[in-house]
Amino acid sequence: MPLLIKGGRVITATDDDHLDIYCQGETITRLEANIDPASVDPDSEVIDATGRLVFPGFIDPHVHIHLPFMGTHARDDWASASRAALAGGTTTLIEMICPGPGDEPMAAFEDWHARAAGTASVDFTFHMAVVRFDDLAQKQLRQIVSDHGIASFKVFLAYKGALDLGDEDLFGCLQLAKELGVIVTAHCENAAAIDAMQAKLLSEGKTGPEHHEPSRPTCVETDGVTHLATLAQLTGAHIYCVHTSCDEAVNAALAARRRGVNIWIEAVAPHLVLDKTYAELPDFEGAKYVMSPPLRDKWNQAPLWNQLRARAISTIGTDHAPFDFETQKKAMGRDAFTKIPNGIPSVQERIDLIHTFGVKAGRLGYRAFVDACSTQAARIFGLYPRKGTIRVGSDADLVLYNPDKKHTLAHTTSHSNVDYNAFEGWEMTGKSELVTVRGKVQARGGQFVGETGTGQLLQRTPTHF
Repeated sequence: MPLLIKGGRVITATDDDHLDIYCQGETITRLEANIDPASVDPDSEVIDATGRLVFPGFIDPHVHIHLPFMGTHARDDWASASRAALAGGTTTLIEMICPGPGDEPMAAFEDWHARAAGTASVDFTFHMAVVRFDDLAQKQLRQIVSDHGIASFKVFLAYKGALDLGDEDLFGCLQLAKELGVIVTAHCENAAAIDAMQAKLLSEGKTGPEHHEPSRPTCVETDGVTHLATLAQLTGAHIYCVHTSCDEAVNAALAARRRGVNIWIEAVAPHLVLDKTYAELPDFEGAKYVMSPPLRDKWNQAPLWNQLRARAISTIGTDHAPFDFETQKKAMGRDAFTKIPNGIPSVQERIDLIHTFGVKAGRLGYRAFVDACSTQAARIFGLYPRKGTIRVGSDADLVLYNPDKKHTLAHTTSHSNVDYNAFEGWEMTGKSELVTVRGKVQARGGQFVGETGTGQLLQRTPTHF
């Protein structure tokens, strides 16, 4: 059914104006100051957006849905993750494919894709993790890029012996990415240093979740950023530092940018609103807040917000990784923090958290908000202008947002399969009221009302040569 959205304040990364939007088929076909309902298909649904903000559908560039990790699996599937995303205004997800070092890349891609196809209710694409770099892996990585439009890799400078690449393979991966025009997203830490610090702390009897952050302090993350940037400078590869958690690491990335490295920076919602005291909560509650890189000293949040306002940090994702507290984090990690599955679920909460603590708190303007939560992800990962903006010809991914709606975050209203909400009881200002994906209404009032499985794999053309 065609849609006519009238009277809304339409905000993109560059513009802010009162416009009517007409969507026919899957795209935006008219964008005008006043569209007469009599001039459109009489079967169109007319939506009154008076007093509402209209944003392009939000994009989360960093999620984990199917995730084998530390001997267990994340709790969401694409049905639950899609519903959670849509309830929060997110219409496109980019998932990390994370095979084991013995897995073939093509088999991993086919597995991850099969889990999303026919189940996802948002559009989706993937970052392909490179955890081996032998001849077969290189051949299959080329095929994944050319045949399936996966225009971004993922590398880990963490998780020694499991996911990390040695320098020779890391250098080769960056060379291949440069050749193919693929951007390399990277978890930047120092795997060997973390391994040594963890062993030291455990030998001293420091086993609780409060010792997770001291095992991988800011200098370890900063070293990873600097190391990756050096190899990128040598190869000319384009790199993207995921979940950058602290001022020190951001400054290292900006220093690399100033010397000509093609580097982009991602922040994630948990690092912007939570600090390391949450991981220090008593009675093992801190395990709910274990992620890597860890939550940091609170003072790091202000510099992150400042760099987002300046648009020096490009994107805000989540690193959504939903593991149950009772049966996974607590049961597995009681005797050693190193066994706690990492992740803070937040795919549903991201937009309202950033609106409340960013826009409403005066840290971020609306256009910078859209830029960080939608447009830059589309630009960096080859989805723009199909996604990430509101213009004629773009996909009709739209969010009608009530900027003054008060509501409380709670596990009972979450669509994720996880057994807790890391932001339980937090008061929010602002909420998505209607969400469309390619012109189809998929959520109203925070509830899924669409059709399961309509999401499409977004094939992308490499541009990072």
